[in-house]
Amino acid sequence: MFYLFLAILCSASIALIFKHTENNNTNRYVITSANYFIAFVTSFIMILYNRLFDGVVREMPFIDDVKLFIENDQHILSPYSSIIWGIIIGGIAGGFFFLSFTYYQKSVRDNGVGISGTVAKLGILIPMIFSILIWREFPTTIQWVGILLSLVSILVINLSKKSIKNFDFKPTVLLLFIFGGMAEFSNKIYQKYALNEYKDIFLFMIFFVAFLISVTYTLKRKGKATIKDILTGFAVGVPNLFSSYFLILSLGTLKTSVAFPIYSAGSIVLINIGGLLIYREKIAPKNQLAIAMTIIALVLINV
Repeated sequence: MFYLFLAILCSASIALIFKHTENNNTNRYVITSANYFIAFVTSFIMILYNRLFDGVVREMPFIDDVKLFIENDQHILSPYSSIIWGIIIGGIAGGFFFLSFTYYQKSVRDNGVGISGTVAKLGILIPMIFSILIWREFPTTIQWVGILLSLVSILVINLSKKSIKNFDFKPTVLLLFIFGGMAEFSNKIYQKYALNEYKDIFLFMIFFVAFLISVTYTLKRKGKATIKDILTGFAVGVPNLFSSYFLILSLGTLKTSVAFPIYSAGSIVLINIGGLLIYREKIAPKNQLAIAMTIIALVLINV
């Protein structure tokens, strides 16, 4: 649970940094590219520092190792295969990470912030459902109550009568749900079959691929890049990297169906508390209710 708390703390800090810049004339695409850049550079330094490639030998062909976990889902890949697995899954995840960001922007334009924020957070249903169907990670009855409470708290804190009334279903909201959910699910796919010692390689690939796509997209838009935007991106990049880093570690000890709803709802709680302490923002009554529900959910899930 400690690693999950650190993941929540990193996730919330991303939103709080963005909140600091929301009233300024910023280029979100430059910030995103700078965020991915510092994240992949930091993960590359971690790879070198930990000497992850030292002593790695090819014990068996990668395909043969993969066949073993297809036959037995408790099988863990060898160091060599874990590296290859991290490169493949991380590369695919990098595309999902960028697409989820892009479709969040589009969904905000089409559906508003309330609906978009709700759908983005509810993307955690994808790794939850897949983990139950594929790996039979069933929560206990009490944990189910906690999970439902945390999901309801997400709805309460994001939705309003106005956002529901103005909602007009468009494909962007569905794509946001899918891409965001798959980006989160990639962390579980890596953690389930590969050695955690090589997660830095997986994270490097996520952010390197996301950076390449993002910087290409940014250059095509020909937006103005300022030092402030780049520095903001750097500030976001480190917690962005470590939110995934600690989430992967937490998935080694917690069921996916338990970890993701708490990760999502807990981030919202800390964002609201951070907004109160740092920016002196009042917490709306419905948000106070959501925070209380999340705290109860945390207690129930840990019973």
